[in-house]
Amino acid sequence: MEDKELILGQYKVYSEAKENFIDRHFATNRFYFVFAFALLTATYVFYALSPGLIPLIVTAAFGIAVSILWWLNIDSYQVLIKIKYSKVLEYLETKLPESPYNKEFQETKKLNRAKNLTFPDVQKGFAGLLFFVFLIIFIMSIAGALNFKNAVWF
Repeated sequence: MEDKELILGQYKVYSEAKENFIDRHFATNRFYFVFAFALLTATYVFYALSPGLIPLIVTAAFGIAVSILWWLNIDSYQVLIKIKYSKVLEYLETKLPESPYNKEFQETKKLNRAKNLTFPDVQKGFAGLLFFVFLIIFIMSIAGALNFKNAVWF
Protein backbone atom coordinates (compact mmCIF):
# COMPACT_ATOMS: atom_id res chain seq x y z
CA MET A 1 0.00 0.00 0.00
CA GLU A 2 2.87 2.39 0.78
CA ASP A 3 4.30 1.86 -2.71
CA LYS A 4 1.00 2.89 -4.34
CA GLU A 5 0.86 6.04 -2.19
CA LEU A 6 4.45 6.91 -3.09
CA ILE A 7 3.76 6.37 -6.79
CA LEU A 8 0.54 8.39 -6.53
CA GLY A 9 2.50 11.22 -4.88
CA GLN A 10 5.07 11.16 -7.68
CA TYR A 11 2.25 11.06 -10.20
CA LYS A 12 0.63 14.14 -8.66
CA VAL A 13 3.94 16.03 -8.66
CA TYR A 14 4.60 15.21 -12.32
CA SER A 15 1.01 16.04 -13.29
CA GLU A 16 1.27 19.48 -11.69
CA ALA A 17 4.72 20.04 -13.17
CA LYS A 18 3.43 19.12 -16.63
CA GLU A 19 0.52 21.54 -16.31
CA ASN A 20 2.88 24.33 -15.17
CA PHE A 21 5.19 23.56 -18.08
CA ILE A 22 2.28 23.74 -20.53
CA ASP A 23 1.22 27.07 -19.00
CA ARG A 24 4.77 28.40 -19.52
CA HIS A 25 4.63 27.14 -23.09
CA PHE A 26 1.42 29.11 -23.75
CA ALA A 27 2.89 32.22 -22.10
CA THR A 28 5.99 31.93 -24.28
CA ASN A 29 3.86 31.56 -27.40
CA ARG A 30 1.81 34.62 -26.44
CA PHE A 31 5.06 36.57 -26.05
CA TYR A 32 6.35 35.52 -29.48
CA PHE A 33 2.97 36.20 -31.08
CA VAL A 34 2.68 39.71 -29.64
CA PHE A 35 6.36 40.51 -30.26
CA ALA A 36 6.25 39.32 -33.89
CA PHE A 37 3.12 41.32 -34.63
CA ALA A 38 4.63 44.38 -32.93
CA LEU A 39 7.63 43.98 -35.26
CA LEU A 40 5.29 43.64 -38.21
CA THR A 41 3.49 46.81 -37.14
CA ALA A 42 6.81 48.63 -36.72
CA THR A 43 7.84 47.47 -40.18
CA TYR A 44 4.62 48.85 -41.62
CA VAL A 45 5.10 52.16 -39.78
CA PHE A 46 8.65 52.44 -41.14
CA TYR A 47 7.36 51.71 -44.62
CA ALA A 48 4.44 54.17 -44.38
CA LEU A 49 6.22 57.05 -42.68
CA SER A 50 9.79 56.80 -43.87
CA PRO A 51 11.17 56.21 -47.32
CA GLY A 52 14.35 54.74 -45.78
CA LEU A 53 15.36 51.16 -46.51
CA ILE A 54 17.68 50.47 -43.56
CA PRO A 55 14.86 50.45 -40.95
CA LEU A 56 12.87 48.05 -43.15
CA ILE A 57 15.84 45.75 -43.67
CA VAL A 58 16.69 45.72 -39.95
CA THR A 59 13.14 45.09 -38.71
CA ALA A 60 12.54 42.44 -41.37
CA ALA A 61 15.79 40.64 -40.47
CA PHE A 62 14.88 40.83 -36.81
CA GLY A 63 11.39 39.50 -37.63
CA ILE A 64 12.91 36.57 -39.53
CA ALA A 65 15.07 35.74 -36.50
CA VAL A 66 12.11 35.98 -34.11
CA SER A 67 10.00 33.73 -36.36
CA ILE A 68 12.75 31.10 -36.50
CA LEU A 69 13.22 31.25 -32.72
CA TRP A 70 9.46 30.91 -32.22
CA TRP A 71 9.36 27.82 -34.49
CA LEU A 72 12.29 26.22 -32.64
CA ASN A 73 10.71 27.05 -29.30
CA ILE A 74 7.47 25.31 -30.26
CA ASP A 75 9.45 22.21 -31.27
CA SER A 76 11.53 22.16 -28.10
CA TYR A 77 8.51 22.52 -25.82
CA GLN A 78 6.72 19.70 -27.64
CA VAL A 79 9.72 17.38 -27.32
CA LEU A 80 10.20 18.22 -23.65
CA ILE A 81 6.52 17.70 -22.87
CA LYS A 82 6.58 14.31 -24.60
CA ILE A 83 9.81 13.09 -23.05
CA LYS A 84 10.05 14.78 -19.69
CA TYR A 85 6.46 14.51 -18.59
CA SER A 86 4.30 12.31 -20.77
CA LYS A 87 6.64 9.33 -20.82
CA VAL A 88 7.17 9.50 -17.05
CA LEU A 89 3.43 9.82 -16.41
CA GLU A 90 2.75 6.90 -18.73
CA TYR A 91 5.26 4.81 -16.79
CA LEU A 92 3.78 5.80 -13.42
CA GLU A 93 0.30 4.96 -14.69
CA THR A 94 1.40 1.37 -15.27
CA LYS A 95 1.87 1.15 -11.50
CA LEU A 96 -1.57 2.59 -10.69
CA PRO A 97 -5.03 1.03 -11.04
CA GLU A 98 -6.22 3.76 -13.44
CA SER A 99 -4.44 5.69 -16.19
CA PRO A 100 -6.23 9.00 -16.87
CA TYR A 101 -3.46 10.62 -18.96
CA ASN A 102 -3.23 7.58 -21.22
CA LYS A 103 -7.02 7.57 -21.61
CA GLU A 104 -7.00 11.30 -22.39
CA PHE A 105 -4.20 10.79 -24.93
CA GLN A 106 -6.12 7.99 -26.68
CA GLU A 107 -9.27 10.13 -26.89
CA THR A 108 -7.26 13.11 -28.16
CA LYS A 109 -5.68 10.93 -30.85
CA LYS A 110 -9.13 9.88 -32.03
CA LEU A 111 -10.23 13.51 -32.14
CA ASN A 112 -7.07 14.65 -33.93
CA ARG A 113 -7.49 11.97 -36.58
CA ALA A 114 -10.87 13.42 -37.38
CA LYS A 115 -9.63 17.02 -37.52
CA ASN A 116 -6.03 16.20 -38.52
CA LEU A 117 -4.77 19.54 -37.14
CA THR A 118 -3.21 20.08 -33.74
CA PHE A 119 -2.57 23.25 -31.77
CA PRO A 120 1.22 23.09 -32.34
CA ASP A 121 0.46 22.95 -36.07
CA VAL A 122 -1.50 26.20 -35.78
CA GLN A 123 1.30 27.80 -33.74
CA LYS A 124 3.89 26.72 -36.30
CA GLY A 125 1.59 28.01 -39.04
CA PHE A 126 1.65 31.50 -37.51
CA ALA A 127 5.42 31.37 -37.05
CA GLY A 128 5.91 30.15 -40.63
CA LEU A 129 3.55 32.74 -42.09
CA LEU A 130 5.31 35.55 -40.26
CA PHE A 131 8.68 34.17 -41.36
CA PHE A 132 7.63 34.37 -45.01
CA VAL A 133 6.10 37.84 -44.60
CA PHE A 134 9.32 39.14 -43.04
CA LEU A 135 11.39 37.33 -45.66
CA ILE A 136 9.44 38.97 -48.49
CA ILE A 137 9.82 42.40 -46.86
CA PHE A 138 13.55 41.74 -46.41
CA ILE A 139 14.05 40.62 -50.02
CA MET A 140 12.02 43.52 -51.42
CA SER A 141 13.97 45.99 -49.26
CA ILE A 142 17.31 44.55 -50.36
CA ALA A 143 16.15 44.67 -53.99
CA GLY A 144 15.20 48.32 -53.49
CA ALA A 145 18.57 49.02 -51.90
CA LEU A 146 20.36 47.47 -54.86
CA ASN A 147 18.65 49.98 -57.10
CA PHE A 148 21.06 52.68 -55.90
CA LYS A 149 19.91 55.65 -57.93
CA ASN A 150 16.38 55.60 -56.42
CA ALA A 151 17.22 54.20 -52.98
CA VAL A 152 16.65 56.26 -49.86
CA TRP A 153 18.73 54.69 -47.10
CA PHE A 154 17.47 56.52 -44.03
